[in-house]
Amino acid sequence: LTVFRSVAHMYVQVVDDMSGRTIAAASTVDPKIKGALDAAERGGNIAGAKAIGRVIAERLKEKGVTRVVFDRNGFLYHGRVKAVADAAREAGLEF
Repeated sequence: LTVFRSVAHMYVQVVDDMSGRTIAAASTVDPKIKGALDAAERGGNIAGAKAIGRVIAERLKEKGVTRVVFDRNGFLYHGRVKAVADAAREAGLEF
């Protein structure tokens, strides 16, 4: 589970290291997710990060993946990065 955050958006993707293929991805710029976010949830805040964590966990569970390795991609583990991780754990991912 690799996380990237910009000022306005959050991006998360899961890559199978053995095959180099992306298993699932989610971001706040995805039209399906962006349309489903509440007014208080944006990519630039913690509520939006939690929504992305829940979405990526649901997409992975649909594909039968429950265990991942969390890669914070050099970002400090607090704020939006921590919110993504916590929401993904609450939704059933293990890491």
